[in-house]
Amino acid sequence: MNIALWIVQGLLALMFIVTGSMKAFQFEKAKAKLPWIKDSLRGLVTFIGVSEVLGGVGLILPLAIGVAPSLTPIAAIALAVVMLLGAGFHAKRQEYKGAGMNIIFIALAVFVALGRF
Repeated sequence: MNIALWIVQGLLALMFIVTGSMKAFQFEKAKAKLPWIKDSLRGLVTFIGVSEVLGGVGLILPLAIGVAPSLTPIAAIALAVVMLLGAGFHAKRQEYKGAGMNIIFIALAVFVALGRF
């Protein structure tokens, strides 16, 4: 179970750090790739990106270095909340593919949270 948790944590962390970095630090590139960004405020997109980067780091670092390992499941829960809000946003815009991806990430984040609590 521990190996499965580490694999899921690693994949989630990679995804959140890469996409979050693009949203936080490469706004124009993100705007070109993600259609919903065109209709959103730049500050909101940057906030979401920074939250995703910090959450991605929080999925790995605390448990890996053994300092405050209880932050790992908290990071997973926080990312699940971000994805839940994102799913609602995409569903409201009738972007069901985006909402479906959010639901997959919610399930993975909840798996990590439950496995690490």
